[in-house]
Amino acid sequence: MAVKTTCPYCGVGCGVIATRDAAGEVSVEGDRQHPANFGRLCSKGSALAETIGLDGRLLEPLVDGQPATWDAALDRVADGFARVIREHGPDAVAFYVSGQLLTEDYYVINKLAKGFVGTANIDTNSRLCMASSVAGHKRAFGSDTVPGCYEDLEQADLLVLVGSNAAWCHPILHQRMLAAKEKNPACKIVVIDPRRTATCEGADLHLPLRSGSDAVLFNGLFAFLAGSKAVDREFVGNSTTGVVEALKQVAGQTVAQTAATCGLSEGAVGLFFDWFARTERVVTLYSQGINQSSSGVDKVNAIVNCHLLTGRIGRPGMGPFSLTGQPNAMGGREVGGLANQLAAHMELENPAHRELVRRFWRAPVMAEKGGLKAVDMFDAIADGRIKAVWIISTNPVVSLPDADRVRAALDKCELVVVSDCVRDTDTTRHADVLLPALAWGEKDGTVTNSERRISRQRRFLEVPGEARADWRIICDVATRMGYSGFAYGSVAEVFREHAELSGFENNGARDFDISALSTLDDGAYAALAPVQWPVTSEHPAGTARMFETPKFFTPDRKARFIPIAPRAPRHATSRDYPLVLNSGRVRDQWHTMTRTGKTARLLSHVFEPYAEFHPEDARLAGLTNDGLARLTSPWGEMIARVVVSSDQRRGCVFVPMHWNAEFAGEGRVNALVNPATDPLSGQPESKHTPVKANPYAPKWHAFILSRNPIRRPETGYWVQGKAGDCWRLELAGETRPESWRDWARAQLGLEDVEIEWIAYRDPGAGRFRYAAVRDGRLDGCVFIAPDHTLPSRAWLTGLFAEPQLSANARMSLLAGRPFGAGEDTGPVVCSCFGVGRHQITAEIARGADSVEAIGRRLKAGTNCGGCRPEISKLVGTRAQMRQAAAS
Repeated sequence: MAVKTTCPYCGVGCGVIATRDAAGEVSVEGDRQHPANFGRLCSKGSALAETIGLDGRLLEPLVDGQPATWDAALDRVADGFARVIREHGPDAVAFYVSGQLLTEDYYVINKLAKGFVGTANIDTNSRLCMASSVAGHKRAFGSDTVPGCYEDLEQADLLVLVGSNAAWCHPILHQRMLAAKEKNPACKIVVIDPRRTATCEGADLHLPLRSGSDAVLFNGLFAFLAGSKAVDREFVGNSTTGVVEALKQVAGQTVAQTAATCGLSEGAVGLFFDWFARTERVVTLYSQGINQSSSGVDKVNAIVNCHLLTGRIGRPGMGPFSLTGQPNAMGGREVGGLANQLAAHMELENPAHRELVRRFWRAPVMAEKGGLKAVDMFDAIADGRIKAVWIISTNPVVSLPDADRVRAALDKCELVVVSDCVRDTDTTRHADVLLPALAWGEKDGTVTNSERRISRQRRFLEVPGEARADWRIICDVATRMGYSGFAYGSVAEVFREHAELSGFENNGARDFDISALSTLDDGAYAALAPVQWPVTSEHPAGTARMFETPKFFTPDRKARFIPIAPRAPRHATSRDYPLVLNSGRVRDQWHTMTRTGKTARLLSHVFEPYAEFHPEDARLAGLTNDGLARLTSPWGEMIARVVVSSDQRRGCVFVPMHWNAEFAGEGRVNALVNPATDPLSGQPESKHTPVKANPYAPKWHAFILSRNPIRRPETGYWVQGKAGDCWRLELAGETRPESWRDWARAQLGLEDVEIEWIAYRDPGAGRFRYAAVRDGRLDGCVFIAPDHTLPSRAWLTGLFAEPQLSANARMSLLAGRPFGAGEDTGPVVCSCFGVGRHQITAEIARGADSVEAIGRRLKAGTNCGGCRPEISKLVGTRAQMRQAAAS
C-alpha cells in the first residue's frame, strides 16, 4: 500500500510516498509529482522509515509517573487547569506548542486558549525560528505574507542567501538553486554568512560579515540602490509609503563605510551591490541568521526595503523569501499560533478582529491582549505567575535559550502537562501528566510549507498502544472543562471550520483566505492535492505569487518602507567572554534528535556535539583539533569536540543545537545561549552569545562499541548513539578505575558471560584495548588512551557486521588499526550510501576530478545531494594541492 504524505522535517514541505508491504515493512521515496521536491528527498527524509519504530515511544498516559487510564489523565488535566483558572485567573495558565503540530491540532488549541479559556498565553517553538520574519512582513506589507514561490528560485538571475546554510538546512531547495544555475550560467549566487558553510561551495561570492552587522550591509545596499538606475520610481510612488524617511536614515552611507563596519573588503561589498543593482530578477533568501537576533525584525525590513525600492516583488524570479525552519511553522501562523496573533491572520489587539472571531467561534470570552512570548512565558513559570502549563510536541528544556533556567522553571510549576510521542526527553522528565500522542506516519491532517503550499500528511501506520491525535486530546480536555464547540467528528471537520473562518467577512481584506476549501467533503479532503493559498472562488487552484497586482494589506493598500537604525547585539563580547557563539543545525540531524537520533545512518556524519573555531582562536585558547573544549557563557556551560577550521570567522565559534541529555552528558548548547530577544518579535538571539573557551583535559579518553545497548555514565563527558550494527559511546573522565579490565567488562555488561577476551595493555602509556568475542563474533570493544588520539571508529564498526572474526581482524583489534581486516572508510560524507571521506579522497587520487566523477564511482552525492558541497570541497582541496606541487 502506497500513501502520499509530507515530510515532517524542515519548511520545504517535500512530498513523500510511504509504502508498506505485506510484512509491514515501510519504505519511503520522494513524490515525483509534488511541486516542492519533484521526487528528491534529503538525507533525513530518505531515512524516515528508519525512525518509525516503537522503541522509546510513549504508549499510555502517565500521571505522576504511573500508568493511568485516559479518563484519569484527562480529568487531571482538565481539573487542574480549571482550578488554576478559577483561583488565579486565565493568565495563570499557558500552552507551549510546536511547528511539528498539524494545522488542525494548532487550530483547536488556539481556539481553546484564546476563545474559551480567555488567555493569549499560548506560544510556539516557531517563535524561535520565524517570529522576526512575521513581524517584518506585517510592518512592510500589513500582513504576514510570503510573496514568492519556489519557482522564483529557478527564474532568478541573482540568488542572495543571508544567514542561511541552505545546503544543510534546506538541501532540496539548495539543489534546485544549483540545478537552475547550471541551466542558466548568467545566474549568480551570493552567500552572506560569518562562516564559510557548505552553501558557499556553490556560490560566486561569499561575504563573511561581522556577526550582527546584517542591517548595516543592507542599509548600505539601500543607499547604493537609491543612487542607481535600479529604483522603480513608478512602483515606489504608486505602491509604497515612507521612502523619504527610510532614505534619510541611510543618507551618506558609502560602500567603504559599510565594508568597514561589516568587516568586509570594499571590493567584495561593491561587487555585491553592483550585481544587485544591475540584476532585475533577484531573490533574497534569509533564514535563522537574520531572524534569530535581538534586532531580527529590523534586519528583515532592511532586506525588504531593498526589494521595495527596486519594485522587485510580486513578479517571477524576484522578492524577499523567508526560508521557514519547521514543517508547519507557516500553518501555525495561519491559525494564530503565536501569542500576539488571532486565527486566520487576524490581529489579537484589533477589537474588530476579536469580535469577528468571537462571533464565529461563539466563544464565551476572548483574550484581549497579547500573551507571553516563549522566553517570557518560561520566565513567568519560574516566578510563579503561570501555575499550569501544557507543552505539546516540543522539547523546550533543550531548545529554548538559557535552558537550565527553563528546566528549573518546570520544576517549580504546580502542574506540567506534556503531550508527546516520546517517553523520555529532557522535558517529559518534568511532567506531572504525560499524554501519548501520535507520531508522523500515524497522524492525519495538513501542513503548510515556506511557499504557502498546503499539503496533506496522511496516516499509513496503525495507531500504537493508547496514543491519540493531538486535536482529539485537546478537544477532550476542552469538553471536560465544560466548553462547547469542540465536538468534532473528524480532522476534516476541523479543517473545514479553519477554512471557513479564513473567508468569514473577509472580502479581500485579509491575505489568508482558503474559503474555497471549506466545502470539501471527507473524500475531497482525503484526496486534497498540494495547493498554495489564497484558495478562493476567484482562485480555486491557488495562488503562486502574492502582490502581482501591487496592492498590500495596509489600510491604504501600500507597502511601507521602514527606517532602519542598526543596533548592536544585546550582549557584547568582553575580556571575560571574548568569542561570539553562533548555534545552528547540522545536515543530518533535526531539532533535539528525538526522531533522527534513532538511526545510525544519520548519526554517522556528525556523531558528537562540536565547537568550530578559527585556527588563531583555537591557538589562543590552547585548543587542539579533535580535543575537547569547555564553553562557558554568563548563562551556562557545555563540553564539545573541537573542530579547527579556517572556514570559521575569527572571533566566532559555531556549535550545533541538537544534542540533549539522552545523547550527551554536557552537550546542550542552549544552556549557554543568550536569552535576549527582539523587542518586537520576541525571537531569541541564538546567533550571538558571548562565550569563553578553555581546554577540557580529562585524565583519560575512551570509546566503547557494543552489540548491545551500553550503560551510560551519570556524569562527565559522554556521547552515545547507534553506529552501524552496534552502539557507540564516547567518553572521558577525571578518575581512573583501579582495573581497566574490570571497568571494560562492567561497561559492556559482560562480567558473568562466557566471553573470549582479546586484550592489549600498555600501562606506562595509559593505553588499553579490550575486545569481547562471543561465538566467533565481535560482541564489544573498549579503547582507552590518555588523550583523544584513538583509532578510527569507522573500520571497527564494520567488524560487527562480520559473521566470524578473521585472524587479521583479531590482529587489527590488538594493533588498533586496520590490518587487512576491512577498509578504514573514514568519517561518513554521504549518509545515503555510507561513503566515507577516505574513500572519496582515494578516488580523487585516482583521477576523479569532479563531484559527478565521484558519483559515478561511489554513488556519493547522487541521491539527496546534501553531501555534494563537501565532496566539491574535497575535490577542490586536492586540485589546489596539485597546483601548488606543480608550481
